[in-house]
Amino acid sequence: MNAVIRFPSWLRCLNRSSRSCMALLGLAAALALTPAAAEEADESRVTEETPYVITPTVVVDTMLEMAGVRGTDFLIDLGSGDGRIVITAATRFGTRGFGVDYDPRLVKLATENARKAGVADRVTFVEQNLFKTDVARASVITMYLLEEYMLALRPKLFALKPGTRLVSHDYHMGEWEADAKVKIPVPDKPVGAEKASMIYFWVVPAKVQGAWKTRVPRPGGGWVDAILRFDQSYQKISGEALIGGKTLPIERASLSGDHVSFRVEYGSGTIRFNGQVLTGRMQGQVSASGSRTYRWRALRNGP
Repeated sequence: MNAVIRFPSWLRCLNRSSRSCMALLGLAAALALTPAAAEEADESRVTEETPYVITPTVVVDTMLEMAGVRGTDFLIDLGSGDGRIVITAATRFGTRGFGVDYDPRLVKLATENARKAGVADRVTFVEQNLFKTDVARASVITMYLLEEYMLALRPKLFALKPGTRLVSHDYHMGEWEADAKVKIPVPDKPVGAEKASMIYFWVVPAKVQGAWKTRVPRPGGGWVDAILRFDQSYQKISGEALIGGKTLPIERASLSGDHVSFRVEYGSGTIRFNGQVLTGRMQGQVSASGSRTYRWRALRNGP
């Protein structure tokens, strides 16, 4: 379920001065391309007319705060512009990472900004096609990209390690709804622009689609074999459980990163599951009404 979140501490950011930030990638001609064609777009399309927009500090601060950025993270900024996000994370939290941009002028500017900020040993900037960038190392990815690029990147981002945090300024990923979003007032936006920005946040979910074999406690005692079948659309999951010859709906199912929880009404009680999704298995705790909590494991049993 989407949630519009508000943190009062963010309101204190409104009095801060704005800073130049990320570049919107691509020219209008490139936007007409299919995702596959866009991926192969020649870098020569980026010219002196490449859009370069001013992003207020409150947006940078909000993106980093929503992602919960810390020193142990590795942050990759797609469309890094003058490097503002990567440099701010490195300066404030000691975060390592790099930024990617098509425009060599902006890459040069970001590199110089990192040197001036004293974080050149922690961050780098590269002139590169973002569709060909290896982002598997990232624990946090920040983006300020047009919607066409967001949709083209969606399969690649969904395939990342569960728990990877994604934050986007102003543009979303269509059917992959954000886990949280916040609209923040930005009074110093350019003339003619809406005086607000929308920030979207996602956590890459584990892949649970398919069948899982397990054993569950009976509410009255003892154990019984069960098959859990999940349907999945990004972080939204539903399904059914086959227990003791009965097909029962899986209820209150929740998936965030690699953490999964759900419940099944069985017999006269409720079986509750909480666990972690790993490669080929789930494991965690299970309890039935009126009984204690047990260790629980499920093994993948087919598509």
